[in-house]
Amino acid sequence: MASPARWANQVQSEHLLPSRVQSAGSVTVVGLNYGPESTGIAPYTSGLARELASRSWRVRVLSGFPHYPQWRFVDGPIPRSRTSVEDGVMVVRRRHRLPAKPGGMARALSELSFGVAAVSTPFGRPDVVVLVSPALISSAVALVKARLVTRRPVVVWVQDLYTLGLRELGGGGSSLSSLVVAAIERWTLRSADSVVVIHERFRDTIVEELGVRRASVAVVRNWSHLDDDWQVDRDASRAALGWGPSEFVVLHAGNMGVKQGLENVVEAARLAAAIGAKVRFVLLGDGNQRSALAELAAGVPNMEMIGSLPDDEFRDALASANALLVNERAGVAGMAVPSKLTSYFSTGLPVIAATDSGSVTESEVLLAGAGPIVPAGDPQALLDAALALAGDAQRARDMGEAGRRFRAERLTAAASFDTFAQLLKTLANGRRSTATRESGTA
Repeated sequence: MASPARWANQVQSEHLLPSRVQSAGSVTVVGLNYGPESTGIAPYTSGLARELASRSWRVRVLSGFPHYPQWRFVDGPIPRSRTSVEDGVMVVRRRHRLPAKPGGMARALSELSFGVAAVSTPFGRPDVVVLVSPALISSAVALVKARLVTRRPVVVWVQDLYTLGLRELGGGGSSLSSLVVAAIERWTLRSADSVVVIHERFRDTIVEELGVRRASVAVVRNWSHLDDDWQVDRDASRAALGWGPSEFVVLHAGNMGVKQGLENVVEAARLAAAIGAKVRFVLLGDGNQRSALAELAAGVPNMEMIGSLPDDEFRDALASANALLVNERAGVAGMAVPSKLTSYFSTGLPVIAATDSGSVTESEVLLAGAGPIVPAGDPQALLDAALALAGDAQRARDMGEAGRRFRAERLTAAASFDTFAQLLKTLANGRRSTATRESGTA
């Protein structure tokens, strides 16, 4: 029987790219999260891999088994490793340790276990290696292999900044662990041939605070991964969800973690119940704070929690709300660009942003003109914003359409894919030229 590595190479050569099609290049993507996970960064990693495969790139993805945002393996008992071909992409999944409580040292050990699993898996012979961060620790480990063993150009694709995260979520900036994380992040980004960030503010931060060369940083916006022409019978969908026709539904979709600070939403629902307002706040998804939020929301009639839904039902629920919510804990300003915004802007619904003044989220929603901004951690302001939109249907429609236009003009998948593919092609061509010169010299 052929070894797993040999069989994987055979799968790639026989199935990923027909022999009559000339390869545009080859890339290995190392990222902890991948489809069928439908929240967080997985849709973007999956989308890029599938798109490159459709453009005749040979694509290998090293990833974990689906576990986010539940923080448990969703497929039940899983093998140590599994290789499959998904939409023209060779996907090699490796089992890794999951933290009992995500965060801190437990999460670092989880990332390290994936990093060890990833570097013990063949990278193949790609032209370029792409490392997806977050999963900073595993990215750093994989970068060492890419540099010393695989000897290929490396792109680090930054979705979140750990250094800012520790600072903004109360981890402190002077503790030993924070200093170590900052040093690892700085080394990883400086050591890459190119760094891709999802927002201009991220670029400025890593250049000014982490000392990364500006010339090596490219901005590639995340794109909307929802269908443009998704149709939903709102009346039927709302009835199925138990939402009354006269209720104004404010829906928050995605991870329920510390940085979302969703206690604020529960308190807004409590205030709505106290005055008899027909406003329903809905938290859709999962996360490590879900149980605590459910306990806090017990007995609050204007509050509802819905578990993660399949893609079709998720789209229906999103489109059936009256307003969509991005809610951040006070103090979170620059560590992340909420990935949910790309989906929100596709719906034509207004977006309420509960966030700090000066945050990346505030600037994005204001730039789009997609909805009102309220202070983070202020439940009364959140309720007031919902009531104002409920009382002014035309303003709500105008904001929703502004978000949709912003998405069409600035967040198209085609523009992001083109930029990323060109970057990879440039690095691949540079590697081939170097290899040719070295061969000629030898």
